[in-house]
Amino acid sequence: METTTNFNLKAEALKNGAIWGAINIVIFLVTWYIMPSLMSSYIYAGITIVIGITLAVFFCIDLRKKAGGYWSFGEALWPIFAMFLTSMAIVFVFTVLFGKFIDPSYPVKMKELSLAKTEETYRNMGMDEETSAKAMEIVEESLDKQFSPTFSQAVTGFGVAAIMYFVGALIFALIFKKSNSNPFTPLNDEQVEVQ
Repeated sequence: METTTNFNLKAEALKNGAIWGAINIVIFLVTWYIMPSLMSSYIYAGITIVIGITLAVFFCIDLRKKAGGYWSFGEALWPIFAMFLTSMAIVFVFTVLFGKFIDPSYPVKMKELSLAKTEETYRNMGMDEETSAKAMEIVEESLDKQFSPTFSQAVTGFGVAAIMYFVGALIFALIFKKSNSNPFTPLNDEQVEVQ
């Protein structure tokens, strides 16, 4: 008699997304409390992108293994998107709550650091003062929405981010789809439940 193990890929995707979100929060907190000036740098952005892609690859491979090693584009897309969205939602909600309730200096400091970095970039580009001042006003307005959003701005920001993450999920589903060369082979005594 064969034993079967049921894997609910949606639940696994949510679990992987929660772990990924928790890792991002730890990175955020360590950087904020040890070296906050690093958070507005290209180095920090680059490091977080590399870590994010590495975790995305790791968790996509994990999900595919749990799906029996094979899944079509359609079977891969929704669990990957659920994982991406969960991770993003956790970090998004945490940073908004962090800036409003835990450390209210966060939005102010991040805005100052970002404005200083942008002004330095404009100066290095040789932008004249009048054009730079106009551009800085637009940047300052954008930073207010980013670091101290109203409820409607937060919802809009979340929606835009969700669309971007869906595009990312499409790309990852294309990369990690894997067809079974012998479709009549059983999935190693595992029954996968995709809901």
